[in-house]
Amino acid sequence: MKKGLLLIDIQNDYFTGGNMELIGMEQAAHNAGLLLQAFRAAQLPVFHMQHIAKRSGATFFLPGTKGAEIHKSVAPQTGEVVIEKHFPNSFRDTDLLSILKRSEVEEVVICGAMSHMCVDATTRAAFDFGFRCTVIEDACATRNLEHKGVLVEARIVHAAFMAALAVPYAKVMSVNEFIGKYSMK
Repeated sequence: MKKGLLLIDIQNDYFTGGNMELIGMEQAAHNAGLLLQAFRAAQLPVFHMQHIAKRSGATFFLPGTKGAEIHKSVAPQTGEVVIEKHFPNSFRDTDLLSILKRSEVEEVVICGAMSHMCVDATTRAAFDFGFRCTVIEDACATRNLEHKGVLVEARIVHAAFMAALAVPYAKVMSVNEFIGKYSMK
């Protein structure tokens, strides 16, 4: 089963000093970089999703800013696909589905940010389109959330979303589990 790596929104604004800092983004990006190296070494397709904010009032990923650029830790190489998106679901109003089908990808390996937003929305959509999905939990990051005055720590947000995706949407595993367990061919 041919795998393709989907790197979602690993962009400067999510890192320290960015306009929407996430908790654990540096470690998540490091692990995403390990995945990226493995996919490149196996000559398997890589797809970089880049969110560019179009909605009124957006405060990060603004068009033409340094914050919207893909982070250097996973910078695209020549021949790797970069797809601009404007919604949490990477398939919405993009060519991602047709590009995956043209590339004969049957399983998408997903990482990036944010766990509770774009990673979740994209994984669920990929599953609905018939792809096998694997989410690399330690190559994803999120932030603290608040609901009705209750603070929900990022680690709890992340754990809740990984647990929700684990059945039936995706295999959820660490980068080391994935690289150690699965052939990249």
